[in-house]
Amino acid sequence: MSDQAPDGGGSPAPVHDEAHGGALGARLNWLRAAVLGANDGIVSTAGLVVGVAGATGERATILTAGLAGLLAGSMSMAAGEYVSVSTQRDSEKAALALERRELREQPEAELAELTDLLADRGLSRDVAREAAEQLTERDALRAHARVELGIDPDELTNPWHAAWASFLAFTAGALLPLLAMVLPPADWRLGVTVLSVLGALALTGFSSARLGSAQVRPAVVRNVAGGALAMAVTYGAGALLGAAGV
Repeated sequence: MSDQAPDGGGSPAPVHDEAHGGALGARLNWLRAAVLGANDGIVSTAGLVVGVAGATGERATILTAGLAGLLAGSMSMAAGEYVSVSTQRDSEKAALALERRELREQPEAELAELTDLLADRGLSRDVAREAAEQLTERDALRAHARVELGIDPDELTNPWHAAWASFLAFTAGALLPLLAMVLPPADWRLGVTVLSVLGALALTGFSSARLGSAQVRPAVVRNVAGGALAMAVTYGAGALLGAAGV
């Protein structure tokens, strides 16, 4: 099917269906959070299991430590996101309640404020006033929430969504180094883990750069270098503790 439609003059006109506004921004924020959560799971769990492997070759010990780190990290991420987003949601609700009261008690002052905000965005004073009146007549609270507060009253942040997303992203990232360390034969564990972790970090660095419209190479290099440093430090610490008999 063609993606163009006639414009009434015989020539086709392009149909523009690109996503805009808060929906696109929300999706990108969720994707960034998922990528960063997975990255945290990879680095923290890789550092943990590599450090333990530096001290002992016992598969059961490495698995126990890795699972403990996975559960502790994923629960910590979920709890942190829940608290953070709950605070944000409470702030949004309070701002909406205040705006609702001001609209009820000072409608003319709020109309003038909306006019000023629209004029600040480049509209002429007369057009801004007319637009403010039309928006107020249609839904005053929604107009002020979006223009003044940057909030969509129908799409407030959900703490449970954020908590589950962080939990799952961290868990997915943490499973990679854990499985890479406990599944291969003992002689291959460290090499397989390091290579798989660095590859995964390169992928998350690439993804985060693309989502943020940033340069890919610096993001990948930072990610890989940080993960390599974390594994080197923890392995060295584990080896020293193991040699000391701790």
